[in-house]
Amino acid sequence: MDLAYGPAYTAFREEVRSFLKKNWASSEQFKGDPAKLTPEQRELSGLPRVERDRAFRQKAIAAGYLYRSVPRQYGGGEQEPDSLRADIIRDEFFRVRAPMEVSGNGTSMLVPTLLECGAEWQKEKFVNKTLTGEYLWAQGYSEPGSGSDLASVRTKGELKDGKWVINGQKIWTTLAHHCHYIFILVRTEPDAPKHEGISYLLMDLKQPGIDIRPLKQMTGQSEFCEVFLDNAMTPADWIVGERGKGWQVSRSTLKHERGFIAGAERQAATFASLMGLAQRCMKNGKPAIEDPQVREHLAVIMGYIESFRYSSFRQLSMNLRKQDAGMFNFMTKIAGSNTNAEMAKLARDLIGDDLLLAPPVSGDRLTKGEPAKRRGNEQWVAQYMSSLAMAIAGGTSNIQRNVIAERGLGLPRSY
Repeated sequence: MDLAYGPAYTAFREEVRSFLKKNWASSEQFKGDPAKLTPEQRELSGLPRVERDRAFRQKAIAAGYLYRSVPRQYGGGEQEPDSLRADIIRDEFFRVRAPMEVSGNGTSMLVPTLLECGAEWQKEKFVNKTLTGEYLWAQGYSEPGSGSDLASVRTKGELKDGKWVINGQKIWTTLAHHCHYIFILVRTEPDAPKHEGISYLLMDLKQPGIDIRPLKQMTGQSEFCEVFLDNAMTPADWIVGERGKGWQVSRSTLKHERGFIAGAERQAATFASLMGLAQRCMKNGKPAIEDPQVREHLAVIMGYIESFRYSSFRQLSMNLRKQDAGMFNFMTKIAGSNTNAEMAKLARDLIGDDLLLAPPVSGDRLTKGEPAKRRGNEQWVAQYMSSLAMAIAGGTSNIQRNVIAERGLGLPRSY
């Protein structure tokens, strides 16, 4: 296996590094002596962090480094697909902690869905402001009783006087209480087969008839919400794709969500943090990392991560050659979920009884005077709790296994 990038991509890496050296700096450098900053860095140094990140992103987009798949007319970098270049950009931006794309449902799921299935006016109205973070989106898929069986949604949409009138309930709508809009699946053809009677609508959350109730989670946070829709409305043309064809559109969105959840880079960063936890936690009077069982568990997890990493390289190489990577295309999400769960379980065992500490309340990360150990453990408590949810998000692991069996192995459909 030859993992060399070759002269052209090595030159591109140097180009990206040069751009970052000229336009970005660490927080300490931004706060330090202005004379040591480049003119481009000085332009950003006096801005609040949010404004600084936004201004830098605009430069990176103009250079073609961010939102590469999005046309410039919608605020993107508009570059030819090139997985190796994208990989180099991620590596170099991560190395200096430069801002990447704005994260969230809007940028990771809705934007690629609109580019693939949306009307021209929808792309012009929503894509650019979603990329900048001006528009925040919730995802209105799951309902009580309609989670894994997504096609069984019961929320109704009726077309009256040029508007969709929507009644029903959604649940597990991430950060809906902070969002401006929602992309939502509703049943608009009640007499059609369940996969054929769904439409994919866009809707303003700031209107009468919508009641958003944050859910208290076992972490003490309220990331998820339930949303009640009582004659809520959205214009007739705020539909993505054809009426009754929302199931096909939703599959496009889920495809992008699964790609967003899994990722070798994210796993490697989490594993590095796990190694740090094993070094500072004690077991039998010694650092836990010296314990044979802990070391064995770490080695197993590292094996999973490395196999995933090199399988990703293989997938990347095959995609560049327009070849089908086969089974691995169906396995990325479940492999990522399983490995993240293993890391969370080991962290749980290392933390021990401290896992039982109550989480912070009222938005305070820590109360003054709490020990530094808790500060380090807090992220792992949240990681362990959220790892349970990753087996559900973007399609449950059981659904993923069915996809692998049916599409990858050609086994009979499960009923």
